[in-house]
Amino acid sequence: MSENKVVQADQLTRFMFDDCPVRGLQVNLQQVWQHVGHNKQYPRAIHQALGELTVAAVLLASNLKFEGSLIVQVQGTGILKMLVAEATSSATCRATARWDESAVIDEKINLVDLLGEGGMFVLTLQPANGESWQGVVELAGDSIAQMLMNYMARSEQLATYISLAADEENAGGFLLQKLPEQQIEEDCWTELTALAETIKSKELLHLDASTLLYRLFHEHEVRLLGTEPIEFACTCSQAKVSDMLLLLGGEEVGEAVAEEGSIKINCDFCHASYVFDETDVNTLFGQDIVQTARQQNH
Repeated sequence: MSENKVVQADQLTRFMFDDCPVRGLQVNLQQVWQHVGHNKQYPRAIHQALGELTVAAVLLASNLKFEGSLIVQVQGTGILKMLVAEATSSATCRATARWDESAVIDEKINLVDLLGEGGMFVLTLQPANGESWQGVVELAGDSIAQMLMNYMARSEQLATYISLAADEENAGGFLLQKLPEQQIEEDCWTELTALAETIKSKELLHLDASTLLYRLFHEHEVRLLGTEPIEFACTCSQAKVSDMLLLLGGEEVGEAVAEEGSIKINCDFCHASYVFDETDVNTLFGQDIVQTARQQNH
């Protein structure tokens, strides 16, 4: 494996060690991350954390054994209310954040202070066919990577090491994981993770997988298993927004349209707008809910 400093943007690379039962992943997002990160005017600290969570979702979703999606959420009680990233078995992703937009946020504030006390880490698996599964634990750790590794340890997942980084233009991630149902010498795992801990953020953001692996593990037998492109994709649709309005109920929707003339829903992930006027909502509910609302208000 020779050094090659051509960055492969928006790519996920798989690799494994022939001298140790460990597999790995490397992700570099550029255009995908810029599309996500520029959707809103995120404060710098939140922007970085969201980039790291986006990469984390891509890393974890790459091991899905079913068609569907994986959603990771970090929920806070402080200035930062929620980070959420979704990645799919089709190698697409999207992400967004919610925070107190009236707050003045110091650029150097750390993630723990942004989230406040009593936050939660939530991981949801949503098969295209079948029931969803969700795991919830209290937040533990001072970074997205540490929170995720603590979650994996507490949920008795395979031993995993994760490193993440993000800036304005790039987001990168690196994962090592013990192969399931195989014996591994503890010294081997300890050595590999110790070497992985030397990765600098700049290397995660700007080096391709081949170069990074050579720098870290040139004394080991590492085999590249191929790459796949990552794309941004949002799953919002007119039909899904219609379903949400049906859940709200005719009374609430009818009152909103009676007062405003229409109801507008914006997607948090891609900022697509869905507008429903009086005719639309009456057709959706199969009755004149707007006129009913006007009569009740009168």
